[in-house]
Parts: sequence; structure tokens; C-alpha cells
Amino acid sequence: MIRQDLHVLRRHGRRAGFTLVELLVVIAIIGVLIALLLPAVQAAREAARRTSCFNNLKQTGIALHNYHDTFGALPPGWIGQETPGGRPLAEGEPGWGWASMLLPFMEETNVSQRLIDFHYSITDPVNDAARVFPIPTFRCRSDTGPPTFLLPSEADPATPIGHVATSNYIGVFGTLELEDCEGLSAGMLCLGDGIFYHHSGTRLADILDGLSNTLMVGERSYRRGGSTWLGAVPEAEESLARALGIADHAPNAAGGHLDDFSSEHPAGTNFLLGDGSVRLITETIDLEVYRALATRAGGEPAQVP
Repeated sequence: MIRQDLHVLRRHGRRAGFTLVELLVVIAIIGVLIALLLPAVQAAREAARRTSCFNNLKQTGIALHNYHDTFGALPPGWIGQETPGGRPLAEGEPGWGWASMLLPFMEETNVSQRLIDFHYSITDPVNDAARVFPIPTFRCRSDTGPPTFLLPSEADPATPIGHVATSNYIGVFGTLELEDCEGLSAGMLCLGDGIFYHHSGTRLADILDGLSNTLMVGERSYRRGGSTWLGAVPEAEESLARALGIADHAPNAAGGHLDDFSSEHPAGTNFLLGDGSVRLITETIDLEVYRALATRAGGEPAQVP
């Protein structure tokens, strides 16, 4: 009798398991849910990265305005001089650019005072540590490029100049070709119609097209070719385009050049405007409007779309 009761208890205490079909259905449902959720998760992450990029450009804008308040003008696009002699030379030394001069206004005073000697060329051994120092504010989190990259020599691309720190933010030279500045004779300035150019000292009052309608700094993806916050590294391949960009093609244009603006954000590229605001300029912007926004005093009746 006891054995019979135990048998009944065991029989009724058994739990039925999943059949193979049921298990496959559950797995399929989970897979569909993951497929539906993954784009949403990726979109949320990109939104956070884009917000971080906005903040980086915002901080850059505050630093630029503080620099202007201190010195009465924005920093030069880059400094290039003949050595010896001191006459302007677009591809000359020391090469330091606008971003390097902002460091004291971006809580990077230790870098500018302890690592950089602005009296010497970017390539001088005294600036070895500064040349590869990463500045987080100059990096967009959506860009997965390396913190430094090997910069080729202009004379012989197979011979590198050395590693330099990567930056995703470059100054707006305007609409004129940077390539036209290569090979300029000593004594000639490489002038742009944007805010930053060779030995520039643009005042906010010089931006006649309006601060809210003039692009000042924009993004560049590492995939286009490395850019750096250091400036125009002397004797480097396309040295001027490493610190500045032009509105030659629309942002993220297919088949674009190194001197174009670009990003890893979907649909467009972030830009800092003269008034310190940050806007996403879409890839579909009218090219004439885009070029008008890149000039400081072109007189075009263009507004940021």
C-alpha cells in the first residue's frame, strides 16, 4: 500500500518538459525581440555620443570666445615662418595651430605650459611629448580612430614624420583651396575666406555675415585621413589640411577629400558657429548655402538650415 501511494505521488509530481517545437518557438521569439531592440539600443548610444560631441564643440566655442576676450582676436589658423628670416611661409615653422593655442582656456594649462614650447617647431624633439598627447575635448566618441597616427612626409610618403595626436575638430578655412597654398614663396600669406587661415587674427567684428550664420569649427572623421590639434606640422603630407577644412563638398560626401568635413554621425556633421552655438549640418544641404556659411564676409544672404 505504501509503495502504491509513493508511485502515485511520483507520477503526479512529474513536470512536463518543453517539446523541441516549443523550444524553437521561444528561441525565435527571443531572437526577434533582440533584433527589434538592438537598433533602439544603438540609436540611444549614438544619441549619447552625439550629445558628447555637441558638448566638446560647445566647450571649444567657449574657449574661443574667452581667447578673443583676452587677446582681442581669435587665434591664428596656424603660424608658419621662414627660418631663419621670420618672413611668413605657409609650410614653415613652428606650425602651431588654433587648437593648440586654446589649451589654457580649456583646463589644459599643464599641457601648454609644461609640454609645449611654442618657440620651437612641432617636430622639434623638445615637443616630443606634446606631439602625441591626447586631448579628450578634441575627440568625438562616435569616431573609433586611434589616439595617435603616423604622419607621412610630404617629400617621401614612405618616410614618416612621426606619430601625432588625433583630433576630430578642425577650423574652417572657407571655400578657397588649401592646396593652392602649397609652395607659396616666403613672404606670402596663405589667405582664406573663412575664420581661420595663415597668421589670421580674425575679430568677431570681422565676421560680417553674422556670428549665427558663419561656421567656425567642424568635425572630420579619422577615416578621411588623420587630423591633429597640433596645427600644420612642417614637412608633413597635406600639413595644412590636418588642422583646417574647406566647404568644397557637402559633409560626408562620397569620394571626398582630406580637407572636407565629415563625421561618423548618421545624416550629417556637427559644426560650431561664430556665436558659440552648435548645429548638425546635414549631408543634403544645398552646396551653395553650405559654402556661403563657410565664409566670414561673403555677403551672401544665407542662414543655417
